[in-house]
Amino acid sequence: MILTILEVVLPVFLVIGTGYAATRSGLFSAGAVDGLMVFTQGFAIPCLLFVAILRLDLRAVLDTGLLVSFYAGAVVCFALGIVGARVIFGRRPGEAVAVGFSALFSNSVLLGLPIMERAYGTEALAPNFAIVALNVPVCYFLGITAMEFSRADGRNAFETARTIAKALMRNALMVALVFGFVFNIFAIPVPTAAQSALDMLSQAALPAALFGLGGILTRYALRASLGESGMILALSLVLHPTIGYVLAVHVFHLSEDFVRAVVVTAAMAPGVNTYIFASIYNRGQAQAASSVLLGTGLSVLTASAWLALLGGVR
Repeated sequence: MILTILEVVLPVFLVIGTGYAATRSGLFSAGAVDGLMVFTQGFAIPCLLFVAILRLDLRAVLDTGLLVSFYAGAVVCFALGIVGARVIFGRRPGEAVAVGFSALFSNSVLLGLPIMERAYGTEALAPNFAIVALNVPVCYFLGITAMEFSRADGRNAFETARTIAKALMRNALMVALVFGFVFNIFAIPVPTAAQSALDMLSQAALPAALFGLGGILTRYALRASLGESGMILALSLVLHPTIGYVLAVHVFHLSEDFVRAVVVTAAMAPGVNTYIFASIYNRGQAQAASSVLLGTGLSVLTASAWLALLGGVR
């Protein structure tokens, strides 16, 4: 069982490690990493999400229990991250929100999808895509709203709403999700040639993104914020999937596929978006960077543990 789980998890992190080693050694330049990430996050992953949402049976996967099981845990971790940063570490309100955002935003695409796919097969990804579809809007809405109201120079409610809307509409993933839902709901046909091109880009998305993620991680360092990073990782790697598991199994009595989607996605390390969010507001960058770097490494162990608990790895 342990060897089977490692066979599932390790290839994902070996691709990340290869990107890290190639960039650290100079075989893959920093500029090439930037170009690769522009390709994956601006084009390939949006194509992947568009195609996935287009093909989803929305009635089957947009399940209240599924979404509440995942996002209730995410919101709890966001709140606890803010409180912990304020009370335990004495951070200012804006910095505390950035710390909370790191505990909120799971790397559901770059880590969650490939691990889930390797563990349970492509056909098991439908509920994951339902969760991913709301991840960007929900997390950014919470993060931006909390940050804007926490800052001393915070905007009024109208300006905050406009800031949130602009941030979401500039996000390529969000645009792809919106178009995916529109094409799905209204049954808009996609020409065969265009569908084939979208499929080709989608197939390149996750391997290229994992390699690029390794390159991006070379830019981060473990700094003097390990206490806060440890708190973030305890929330995101342990508490979030635990809440998801309890709600999915004991409250909503979800199917096995839905339980797996909730727990595996919740158990992923903080994503690079947490550092981007912190950088936008110039608050909590060290904590976000440390949690991304350390959390991605620890996910080898924690993801394996959660897969062992869930069982049934193919």
